[in-house]
Amino acid sequence: MDICTTVPVPDLAEAGDLFAELEAGGFDAAFTYETKHDPFLPLVLAADRTTTLRLGTAIAIAFARTPMVLATIGRDLQDVSSGRCMLGLGTQIRPHIERRYSMPWSRPAARLREMVLAIRAIWDAWDGVAPLNFRGEFYTHTLLPPAFDPGPARFGRPRLVLGAVGPQLTATAAEVGDGLLVHPFATRESLEQLTLPAVDHGLSRSGRARNEFEMVVVTMVATGSTGPELDAAIATVRGQLAFYGSTPAYARILEGTAWESLHPRLHALSKEGRWDDMTALVPDDMVEAIAVVGRREEIAGLVRAKVGGIADAVSLECTRRPDPQHFSDICADLQALEAADREVALRQAHDNPVHPSPES
Repeated sequence: MDICTTVPVPDLAEAGDLFAELEAGGFDAAFTYETKHDPFLPLVLAADRTTTLRLGTAIAIAFARTPMVLATIGRDLQDVSSGRCMLGLGTQIRPHIERRYSMPWSRPAARLREMVLAIRAIWDAWDGVAPLNFRGEFYTHTLLPPAFDPGPARFGRPRLVLGAVGPQLTATAAEVGDGLLVHPFATRESLEQLTLPAVDHGLSRSGRARNEFEMVVVTMVATGSTGPELDAAIATVRGQLAFYGSTPAYARILEGTAWESLHPRLHALSKEGRWDDMTALVPDDMVEAIAVVGRREEIAGLVRAKVGGIADAVSLECTRRPDPQHFSDICADLQALEAADREVALRQAHDNPVHPSPES
């Protein structure tokens, strides 16, 4: 299991130093995200200061841009990072797309699917696989004069991973994406009962096996070395969960749980801007079921308990309360657990070798 992190970049000028620290801290990948700042620009600086760290967005808002714009950004980041780019895209929700970005919204799963196909068609044209002649329901790309064709990619294509909430979008991500960025508003039960079946459904539509698809589970972490530090981290996560729980798109995660009735109450309070009142409604057991909560030395084991056997990669999220150490100690603990598992597997393989049958 790869160890990743999702970090805020409040100061673009410091992005190179930040990602260099993450690489030195042992992370396999690091992601930016799109709220107050552009998610792509920090990765340009990060690419110049790192050599092994995979760099990506978790997520950039797909419907705020066109397939041609995203194809170009992905290609440029792949080039500048020498092949380490993960283009992570998500839909956002209708009010943001229409009222914040002034872009069209309709049938998000179908639109996202077509956007991915359009991006791949553009990359096909640049790589000389086929002329550009994409004609879809939402997007049309048929013009590519030589002056605008960058030619074949030197470092291959970026991995195209998709953020998704809900079975329809998750199945779409598994059908056309290279991977899935699982939203942090998830419990172990929702991953098993909602996410994995939708992934299997999407993979069956594309005729791919599970090992051809990467599951990146983004996980909120509330931790501290002292009681006050832990309390402050829990309070931050509680506020984040109140925001997520008020959003209709995420309500399904609470269905069938003891917190099912919480969504309409949170949603009503959000309409009134009563954010502190919303936070007070989120119970401790919900915080502990969705986030990973504990002392720093406990977190690695708790992360494994939540995502083990499900995730190909886990991303430790510290977006609302940036961690001064960037969770590098937790990264090391997780890698030590992974190394111990590999050692056990090697020992078992040595002690129980598989011999071919006489008929083989």
